[in-house]
Formats: sequence, C-alpha cells, structure tokens
Amino acid sequence: MFEGSSPGELVTVVEDACRAEAAIHARRAAAIAALLWRRTAEAEGHDRDDPGYALITGFNRTCAEVGAAMNTAPFSARRLVAQAEALDVRLPRVAALLAEGKISWSETAAIITGTDYVAAEVMPAVDAAVAEKITGWDCWSRRRLLNAVAATVNALDPEAAKERRKTADTDRRVRLTTQPNGMARLDAQLGAPAAVLFDRRLTEMARGVCGEDPRTLDQRRADAMAALGEGRSTLVCGCPNAECPARVEASAASGRVVINVIASAETLTGRSEDPGYLDGYGVIDAVQVRALAEAGAVLRPTAKPGAEADEVLRHQPGAAVARWVRCRSLTCSFPGCNRSAWRADLDHTVPFDHRHPFGGGWTLAGNLDAKCREHHRLKTFHTGAGGWQNTQRHDGTVEWISPTGRVYRSTPDGAELFADIAVACATPAPLPRNRQAEKARRTRLAREGLAVKRAANTETQRLNEARAQEIDLRQWRNEVRRRLHLLKGAPSTSPFCSWVNDPPEDETITADWRPPPPEPTPDHDQPPF
Repeated sequence: MFEGSSPGELVTVVEDACRAEAAIHARRAAAIAALLWRRTAEAEGHDRDDPGYALITGFNRTCAEVGAAMNTAPFSARRLVAQAEALDVRLPRVAALLAEGKISWSETAAIITGTDYVAAEVMPAVDAAVAEKITGWDCWSRRRLLNAVAATVNALDPEAAKERRKTADTDRRVRLTTQPNGMARLDAQLGAPAAVLFDRRLTEMARGVCGEDPRTLDQRRADAMAALGEGRSTLVCGCPNAECPARVEASAASGRVVINVIASAETLTGRSEDPGYLDGYGVIDAVQVRALAEAGAVLRPTAKPGAEADEVLRHQPGAAVARWVRCRSLTCSFPGCNRSAWRADLDHTVPFDHRHPFGGGWTLAGNLDAKCREHHRLKTFHTGAGGWQNTQRHDGTVEWISPTGRVYRSTPDGAELFADIAVACATPAPLPRNRQAEKARRTRLAREGLAVKRAANTETQRLNEARAQEIDLRQWRNEVRRRLHLLKGAPSTSPFCSWVNDPPEDETITADWRPPPPEPTPDHDQPPF
C-alpha cells in the first residue's frame, strides 16, 4: 500500500489516521447522545401509567440498542452512553476538540472521568478552561493532561475533589480477566486498610512453609489466594519431606462454593483431549478438567430432556431442563452480553399462559432461553410496536429484532464448543420419502376414517329407526286406550294388557331419548344348554 512512500509521507498518514479516528469517535458519541434524547422522550411518555417495576428508562433503552449494534457487553455500552451524554451536555468544547482530532478518545474519556463530580453550574467554566489549555499545547503527556484537569477542578470547584474522595469507596470491586494458557487475573479495588491487611495475610501464609518449598514467594502468594478461596487458612508446603509439619493440610471451611464445568465424557475418562468450559472463566484444557473431577466434583450427565407432561404445564422448569438450557447457552442471549447463564433468568420465549397452560408458552427446552435480568426486563416490558421482539429457532438460535427493525441472531455458545450439544440442537433430518409407503398410509387412514363414519352412520340410522318405532308404538297404544274409553267406558280387567289403563303417553320424543342397547347376537353354533 505504501510502497515508494517517503518517511515523511508515512508519518503524515499516521497523523491523518489519528485525526480521522478521533473524528469518528466524536461522530459516534454525537449519534449516541441524539439517540439517548429520543429514547428518553419516548420513555417519559410511558412514565405516567407505569406501576413502578415495568419502566425501561431511556438510558437503558439506548444502552440496549448501542450494545447490540456494537456487539459489546452491557457494562461497555453503559459507559459509552454515559460518556456521550457527558460530552453533549457537560463538555461541548472538549467534544469539539475531539471532532477536530486535537485529542484522542482515550484522553477524552480521562477528562470525562476527572470532571464527574463537578457541579453543573461550574461545568461550563471547567470545560472552557480545559479546552483552552489543550489548545495552547503543541504536545503533552497523559500525566500532564490529568494534572491539568485535576488542577482546574480543584481551582473552580474544590468540593468536587472532596466528593470524589468520599465516593471512592463505592467503586470497590473485584474483577476477573481471562488470560491465555488456563490462567486468569484478579483485579481488586479495595480500601487502603483492607488492601494492606489482605496483602500481609497472603505474605504470612506464603512464609508459613518450610525453607525447602521449591516455589517462589510470588507463587506461594498466588497459591495462598487459591487456599483462601477453598476456605483454608494455611498454605500446604510443597517440599518433598513427608514429615514436614507444614505439609498437613488444614480442613476447609464448612461453606461450599459451587463452580460449573462442562466437558465431554471422553475428556473426563482421558480418551480425548478436547477442552472443557469453566463458568466465569471460559475454555480450559483437558488436564484441568480431569484435575477438577478428581478433586471430588459432583458429575451430572447433561442431555436434552424430553417433554414431561407435569413439567411442560408448569412455569418453573425442572432441574434437568434448566441444566440443559444453561449448558446450551453458556451466556445471556442478548447481542454482545457476556453474563453467565448460571446467574441469568430462564425466560419463556413464548410467554407462559398462567391462566390456561394448555394455550401455549410451554416449559420446553425449545421455548426457554437464558437472559440476564437486565435484558429479561427489556424483552418483557419493552416489547411490541416500538420495542424489542424475540423469537427462538429449533437449534436454540435466538433472534432479536430491535425497535429500528435490525435483526440480531445469537447462536448458542455451548453448541459451538461441544459436539454432543450441537448434535442435540441440530434440526432433525427429514426421512427419505417412500411414495409406496405414503400411498399405503393414506389408504389406511382413509379406510379407518370411512370405518368410523360408517359406524357413526349405522348408529344414527339405528337411532332414527328406534325413534320412529317408539312413536308408532305410543300412537297405537293411545289409540287402543281411546277406543276402550269410547266402547266400554270402564277400565279393562284383562291381565294380558294392563298398560291400557295407564294415562295417555306423549307422542313426541325428546332429543336425549335413547333406545335400549341392542341385544348381543346369539351364536347359533353353540348348543342352547
């Protein structure tokens, strides 16, 4: 691409690319801010009649659309929307410098963070002062920029710096970051006393082993963290001396921590080296899977469950169905969301009908999907026209349709990692056609249908004939009673016709009248005794 270009020309391309990148970030932030104001106006129209739990704010609506469009995690989407709002409302002059390519996006984000707690009435002066300083610089370091922002905030709004120190305690967190080769990094932000206490506790445990332990101090401190996670208060020595007092393993605490690991049966037995999946981390190798299994893990087979009548018509899924859906999904199905399926809700894609369970929305694996609470609420309360629509395919693929009509297809992560899950999620292959068998089946079904209709017609004909005979018999008996009254004028004394003295019978028959059942046909081949 740059063959024949001089070094000066190449540096010019780098400068132009940096300015263009900054301008693209500014354009994206402006678009996000404009979308935020529109969604906020829409949400305010629904706020009046909202019961309090179903409101999806304009900020949350914007975060969902931005996260899906950028295929990013909810945390990153919320941060982008908040930064875009800050540039649009609080830092318009800094936003103009970003659009001109004067500063980068990372520097802009640092300015936004440094001015978080500045009062709204002071913010225009802070924005102007910071922008003026940056405009007067030809070059600067990141530390110089942070110092300039902090000095400006302290000079114009000293209370903001104090408020930042007061609220720093709310930023406490521990975050796990996946590393290659089966390792991970834990980042903790704690109060100073707690951090120092924890650091000294790790060092104390690391130094509690004998001098023959082959591990370095850093390795022993890392193993001490693992021991604390398992509920043990001491670190087991790794020396080869069997009589070392530090080799006695301390008993773990009574509380039990559950972690979920998915692996194939071949990996557990050693017949395969296919990797497994550790919830909260990601893919781990087969050696780690077998080490966890040998440590006393509870093994539960996972297979696609069938449809049990008592579970299908119940809103809460059974343990087998829930385990299968979570293993199939692994994460929330919303585009870009990486929250664990084991800490998510199991949502009915077609809503469960609590009044009439037979009406639809059954509790089946093909109608359940893992959604984190944020996106579960989004799908439930921000749906219909102008909201999000959600459908699920046979293989577990979930289609999300955004309010603007964009379609996002989220395929199940478990089916991509494990062949057994993929086979169970696959659409059943159609059976090969056998036209002769199909014709024979159609003929058999037609004959069975004709036989049913013939039996129904025969029964209807028998009923009609019996009704006509019953009416004729009643009319004849009434006529006999009438003639007896005209000719004799007194009741009959004959023992053979006692019914003639009964009152006249009704010569009409009701619709529910039925004749007595037919007598069984006698078998003339059998003797009469």
